[in-house]
Amino acid sequence: MQGRAESLPQVLRLLSAFVVTAVAMGILMAGLLMPGAYATGAAANSGIAAFEDLPSDFKAPLLSQQSTILDVNGGVIATPYDENRIIISLDKVSPVMKEAIIAIEDSRFYEHNGLDLRGLTRAVVSNIQNDTVQGASTITQQYVKLSLEQAALKAGDKEGARKAKAQTLERKIQELKYAMTVENEMTKDEILENYLNLAYFGDLAHGIEAAAQHYFSIPASELNLGQSALLAGLVQEPGRSDPVNYPEKAERRRNIVLDRMEELGIISTKDADAWKDIPIADMLKVKPDQKTCQRASMPFVCQFVINWLLQQPELGANFEERRQNVYNNGLTIKTTFDPAVYETVMRHLTETVPIGDPTEVGAAAAVVEPGTGKIVAFGQTSTYGNDTGTFGITEVNWSVDQKYGQSGGFQIGSTAKIYSVVRALEEGMGLETTVNARRYTTSQGAQFFASESVDDCGPQDPIPPVRNSEGNVGGDMSFRRAVARSVNTAFIPLVLSKVGVCDTQKTMAKMGLHKSSGAPIDPYLSEVTLGSGESSPMTVALSFATLASGGKYCEPYPVTEVTNTKGEVLMAPEPSCEQVVEPEIAASANDLLRSVMQPGGTGSAFPLAGGRESAGKTGTTDSFVQSWFAGYTPQLSTAVYVGRPDSNTKSMRHIRIGGRYYDRVYGGTIAGPLWKRIMDDTLEGKEKVKFERPSRESAKGKSVPVPNVAGRSVNEARRLLAKAGFDGHVVQVNHRAPKGAVLGTRPTGSAPWGSSVAILVSAGYTPPRPPAQTSTSDAPESPPANEPPPNAPPPGGDDD
Repeated sequence: MQGRAESLPQVLRLLSAFVVTAVAMGILMAGLLMPGAYATGAAANSGIAAFEDLPSDFKAPLLSQQSTILDVNGGVIATPYDENRIIISLDKVSPVMKEAIIAIEDSRFYEHNGLDLRGLTRAVVSNIQNDTVQGASTITQQYVKLSLEQAALKAGDKEGARKAKAQTLERKIQELKYAMTVENEMTKDEILENYLNLAYFGDLAHGIEAAAQHYFSIPASELNLGQSALLAGLVQEPGRSDPVNYPEKAERRRNIVLDRMEELGIISTKDADAWKDIPIADMLKVKPDQKTCQRASMPFVCQFVINWLLQQPELGANFEERRQNVYNNGLTIKTTFDPAVYETVMRHLTETVPIGDPTEVGAAAAVVEPGTGKIVAFGQTSTYGNDTGTFGITEVNWSVDQKYGQSGGFQIGSTAKIYSVVRALEEGMGLETTVNARRYTTSQGAQFFASESVDDCGPQDPIPPVRNSEGNVGGDMSFRRAVARSVNTAFIPLVLSKVGVCDTQKTMAKMGLHKSSGAPIDPYLSEVTLGSGESSPMTVALSFATLASGGKYCEPYPVTEVTNTKGEVLMAPEPSCEQVVEPEIAASANDLLRSVMQPGGTGSAFPLAGGRESAGKTGTTDSFVQSWFAGYTPQLSTAVYVGRPDSNTKSMRHIRIGGRYYDRVYGGTIAGPLWKRIMDDTLEGKEKVKFERPSRESAKGKSVPVPNVAGRSVNEARRLLAKAGFDGHVVQVNHRAPKGAVLGTRPTGSAPWGSSVAILVSAGYTPPRPPAQTSTSDAPESPPANEPPPNAPPPGGDDD
């Protein structure tokens, strides 16, 4: 009796439907079943008139269906949707599936005109006499009801959706009128196709294709008898009989469908019994839905692509229109992401910096293509999820800007020095020009002053003392060595007194470097020179790619094409690039940054395999909180970040990461070796392309006059030299001029722009010790050492 008790509500609904239909039939007999017959009686005439006055302009709803995000090879990354539906044509549904749904829901589907009184009567009697539940409404009526419900839900009309299913005379009669319209306007196959695409099969599977893929991991075209019977049995109560959550009910419904198919002579008793013996669990091969990025093959890529699409005007005039397009309109989105490179990135990152490492150190990397802006891959050492209390589980995408992944970015350290390199080269700095690294004046480091600034957007006093990672490296050195060794005390005066903070910031902007928030890097000495501004790995990789491509900056380019369900192209982005650095300047910058990878450079420990040319820059922030290596070849640009994604204060000193102890984590400690492994694996088998070499003139630099500073104060001499593009540093000399007097410069005349020029300052005169008496000579006495001959003009160049 339990089965009969469970079916009682359905029986009552069927009886109600029977009564409703009987009443409607009494009113509409002439117009519905016998359109040519003569209807008698005022009531009949009135009923026919009322029926004819009902709306008949039924419009099939535009069905929501999942979109598909594809990788560069056509593999599926994710299928974002509000409803998990994939619309297909009827010829893509297996014949046995069509037979199963018709058998259980409307066995006379191809015989009636939308209303099947015989089928209704049969269903009522069968459900009362037997322990079964059979459908009463025709497939056409069900399609109308589901369509009205879908249209109301899509419009946000919950009350309308409720009324579409209400068991009322009014609703049932309107449904009949619409069913007649549908039967007149569509073929039976069209009705069946639309119904199978619209029906809900439970467990978030809408439509037959999504259901087949979800429950069995096959397309609907491959459904067999048992699978078809199982799915056909779900449509009456999909929320309470799906095989994942209600396997016993699903099995009962499957067997009912098999019995009905046997009763109709569609299948044999043997076939029916064979499938009844198979447990539901043995039939299922559930494919997890990919509605959320959490279940995508590349979760953070999924998140980034969706957020990028939601900002593209081609997909809608506002956010809601774009969201509707992405989540409901079945778009096919082709991207630039390479799954093989993604796997390479993730393998190397997680092998060295494990996900959820107890130290709370994380790593991220972004790989882009120079000259196009194509984003090839990015990844990070975390699991995608919203558990904000557990390190290593996050929805924050460390690799991309805030508007695409919520990250505020990370201080980039000395990777920022490439922008002052470019700016200096644009001013005429030679590759081997002598620059001066200021020596430490205190135990904390070298001291610099705002008064030395050549522009008005420099820092405020006091400028904190500046140190070098390798200690008190000071004095004259070539520009190439200053770049290769990342000498802070050489770069601070370069920016402060030569190229200027303002112009360096502008160089950053034109090369695509900005904060993760999208705001420009602030015009402060620490941000433009030592990288205290926060940027994302993708932004850094794209910016470095400017030099790799000969001076062309390209906007990020993650999507190559978006099409709708008709195959119409909604957008087909092309690379958006601009020549922002002259090719000759880019060639010179590449030549300098290649020195980083060569003996004596901070990246000398990780040159690329097989002698492949590369250029790059290490980056380490104060207290070893964040570390970077960004580098490139002409074909690929990669930025690797290792640090504290959730903190700007915790140092990476005396730390054990992934089971390995590190005294201090510099940019070359972990990020550099990771960069090498990612680049070597990704470029393996590809042509070894060399950088363009700079011309001899560019390498030599621009020669400019050295101003005459004799007789000026030291500060004024420094100012004049800085204005001319030189780094003036004081050299005390033994001289008869008053102590502190500025005598001139060394060299005089002209010198390469940006070079170090000595300001000769009198230390007063100290006579030399007389030489030991060894012999007598009548030769005249020579002038004292370090003193100009009598009547000689003081050292110096031309007037400025």
